[in-house]
Amino acid sequence: KLLHRGRLCANLNSSRSSAILVGSAKLLWWVHLAWALIGFVRIYLVFERKPREARLLQDLVVGAIYVGMLLSILAFVFGAPVGTLIATSGVFAIVLGLALQNTLSDVFSGIALTLGRPYVLGDWIVLSDGTEGRVVETNWRSTHLLTLAHNVVALPNSFLAKLGLTNVSSPEESHGLSVTIRLAPTKMPAIVADVMNAALQSSNTILREPPPVVAIKALDATAIEVDLFFRVANVGQRIPATNEIFDLVYRHSKSAGLRLATPPSSSILMNDLPNEETANLPEVTPIKLINAIPVFSALTDNEKEALAATVTVRTYRKGDIIARQGEMLPSLMIVRTGIIVRERGEDDAHPQEIGHLAPGHFFGETGLLAGIGETSTLRATSHVVVYEIDQQSFAPLLLDRPEMAEDLAAVLSARMSLGGSRTGQEHTESKFALLKAMQTIFHPAPFRRVSSAGRPGLQEGR
Repeated sequence: KLLHRGRLCANLNSSRSSAILVGSAKLLWWVHLAWALIGFVRIYLVFERKPREARLLQDLVVGAIYVGMLLSILAFVFGAPVGTLIATSGVFAIVLGLALQNTLSDVFSGIALTLGRPYVLGDWIVLSDGTEGRVVETNWRSTHLLTLAHNVVALPNSFLAKLGLTNVSSPEESHGLSVTIRLAPTKMPAIVADVMNAALQSSNTILREPPPVVAIKALDATAIEVDLFFRVANVGQRIPATNEIFDLVYRHSKSAGLRLATPPSSSILMNDLPNEETANLPEVTPIKLINAIPVFSALTDNEKEALAATVTVRTYRKGDIIARQGEMLPSLMIVRTGIIVRERGEDDAHPQEIGHLAPGHFFGETGLLAGIGETSTLRATSHVVVYEIDQQSFAPLLLDRPEMAEDLAAVLSARMSLGGSRTGQEHTESKFALLKAMQTIFHPAPFRRVSSAGRPGLQEGR
């Protein structure tokens, strides 16, 4: 009996060991089969040029493979009743689904957004509630936006799927903008449109293609309302471009004698509003232009008036070259009306535009202050009137007001770095180098008057 019991125990232990060995082999077989299927999915299940959709579909198929592997192991390795387990798990899934309703909603919304592709990483989107930012991350549950304030906003995918959104980065990065200007009806609408178009053409920020558009929106006894449409290279240029357009509109309106209209809610009587017959149009005199330029703010009223008395008026026709690249101008030139384009390039037939000068801008300071030739060719793109201040009139003020010399050196340094990549330290070093050059020119010897004979343009007198 003892021998029989020993044999039974040995057979039982041997059967258990064999069952464990067979079960482990089956378990490893199912696991390796799942891994092999997952490998095939990762390699062959791809969408051409659609990595996000491919990754999403791969994750869904891989998840289904893992679930199938788990059920197969329970049924064929452990002999569990899979049907009963599925029926029982269905009740558990309902309870779990109700508890995770919001999370599951975010997951399925994320799947829908990924397949629909309304945006990709790096796109700038604007939601219907006003939220806007650049997409920096998307996952199963949420989408992260980097706002203009450099804050990251995490939006649940279910919330994002319910809102309307505008993708301003699609189909291209350039972004369209518009501003509305109201001007007093003191001149014909055609003249107003020409002045607004000149303001757009003198911009250094907006795109040239497609060309900006001026549209007269409304006309009544109180105002001429004009819409300006233009495009910028990307969303980040919206604020700088809008600020520049408003500044240029103000400059050109003042130069052309246009007045801004009163707000629609103003209580001014109709009889008090200016019209084409009664308007007292402002005249842009040299003293008014000098007062409007921040560089001359250090001068006293008497010094400004004395400087304005020395001004000479010069005019240029459209297409005239005011100064070529490398040519040294002996005077400071202040733009009164018109647009001047800055160009670079050895070939006159294909010059590269690098900037524009509008009314109130000045040039010629490189030759007047530092004895340096112009860094670009200056060409008149319309009828241009400039006020000229020569070195003999300007130099004593520059020596008496060193703060003005510093401001001019900063402007000159920025002008010389136009079109290049200069760091802040290099800009500062350039500013001090220019100050030293100005001291070298002005201090050692008495000022000499440089003749303006032979200069292009028509001199009209002081």
